[in-house]
Amino acid sequence: MQHETMPNFLIKRAFLTPDRAAVYFNDQTLTFRSLYENSVNTAGRLQVLGVKKNQFVGVLLKNQLDTVVTLFALQLLGVKAVILNNRLTVTDLVWQLQDSKSSFLILDESFSEVQETVKNHLPEVPAITLSQLKDTDPDVPIIQEQISLEDVCTIMYTSGTTGNPKGVMQTYGNHWWSSVGSALNLGITEKDCWLCSVPLFHISGYSILMRSVIYGMPIVLHEKFDVEKTIEDIGDKQVTIMSVVGTTLSRIVNALGDNRLPAQFRCMLLGGGPAPLPLMQACVKKEIPVFQTYGMTETASQIVTLSPEYSLSKLGSAGKPLFPSEIKIVLDNGQAAQAGEAGEIVVKGPNVTKGYLHRPEATQEKIRDGWLHTGDIGIIDQDGFLYILDRRSDLIISGGENIYPAEIEAVLLSHADIEEAGVTGLEDKKWGQVPVAFIVKKAESNLTSIELQQFCLNHLAKYKIPKQFYFVDKLPRNAAKKLLRRTLKEWLSEGRI
Repeated sequence: MQHETMPNFLIKRAFLTPDRAAVYFNDQTLTFRSLYENSVNTAGRLQVLGVKKNQFVGVLLKNQLDTVVTLFALQLLGVKAVILNNRLTVTDLVWQLQDSKSSFLILDESFSEVQETVKNHLPEVPAITLSQLKDTDPDVPIIQEQISLEDVCTIMYTSGTTGNPKGVMQTYGNHWWSSVGSALNLGITEKDCWLCSVPLFHISGYSILMRSVIYGMPIVLHEKFDVEKTIEDIGDKQVTIMSVVGTTLSRIVNALGDNRLPAQFRCMLLGGGPAPLPLMQACVKKEIPVFQTYGMTETASQIVTLSPEYSLSKLGSAGKPLFPSEIKIVLDNGQAAQAGEAGEIVVKGPNVTKGYLHRPEATQEKIRDGWLHTGDIGIIDQDGFLYILDRRSDLIISGGENIYPAEIEAVLLSHADIEEAGVTGLEDKKWGQVPVAFIVKKAESNLTSIELQQFCLNHLAKYKIPKQFYFVDKLPRNAAKKLLRRTLKEWLSEGRI
């Protein structure tokens, strides 16, 4: 079968608009020409170190200019980047490198603990630090002038509700169509500039990089979210679009006080769950256009978006599918749901992954007849607007990060003094939700919350550590002895704890 090909995105962009700004980072600016030249240079260095086409290469980097250059260098070489979440534990990172069969790990010097552990546990995966990369004399790299839209560009791991995380394969076509769908939804102008303070290891951040080269649009890259710097740069750098989650949007609104954002600003793209009514009303009052979205790693960013004109009349809705994409609700019996009838959200489109890396069974199970079964429960109303009722049934979304209770429960159950453990999300003003745990101790145990917190610190990323530990006599279970996390939520809301 003849696959559709296109010129390499960065090569084409550097040819079309070489002198346009591509990335602003602190006091540095790269044009598309200099981004291309730096990326070619870095590709030449990586080639000297043994990195070559079609390898999987782990990338553990922070939001900085070198990261942007490195990610594009890997595209120029035709390397599949396994983009690692730097908030994960060392154990998780080693597992993902192994699972993806990565040939190398490119990482920031500050991750020295990871480097040491990888060296000990995976000696066959050489680590390349950014400073080592800079000290290497470049060769003339073998550049992939053309890309096939079917080729895998990136791998990002997503946690499952059960078992280990799975590597989502994102093709060049997925990224291309995600950019096209977003452009047809939000529009694009030659004055657009996108502020990125979300992590580049998330699809929300990486998709902004892809849009930058596809649209010919500068991005303002921040190391992390800083509300004062955000407001300052929106004005100074003439930012028009920004990706946010509820917590960051709320902080921007509060920090603005009586002020408004500049007139050129046209879009807050809001992910990570619906925004509460008071926040939306505050945005309407301040004339901040908010586009609520629904998307996932498997859809290469948003697949459903709610336009600002519906933000109050369709409050709580994620909106309608982007132009190239389709969604439907399917009942347990496989039939399509009627309007307003709850069922599983299934999605389809050229931005949807072709599957999970080295997981043919999981791919077959999740993608059927071209439709991705998300595991999320939702309804579509009479007007075609999607409402999410339950994000993967028990998912906790904390500050835009997905947290799966099963992962935390597995860690807690490995403690010698714990008989049973159940985890659910507690509403939180700052983070949206935070995890809390219900514990049944073993007889005669004197286990305390402080001891448990310390135990979790050694086994879980910080944002996954339960904020409260409730000691109970027994956990709610159904007839099949399955833990009823929904009941745990009820206990919290009824104040029974």
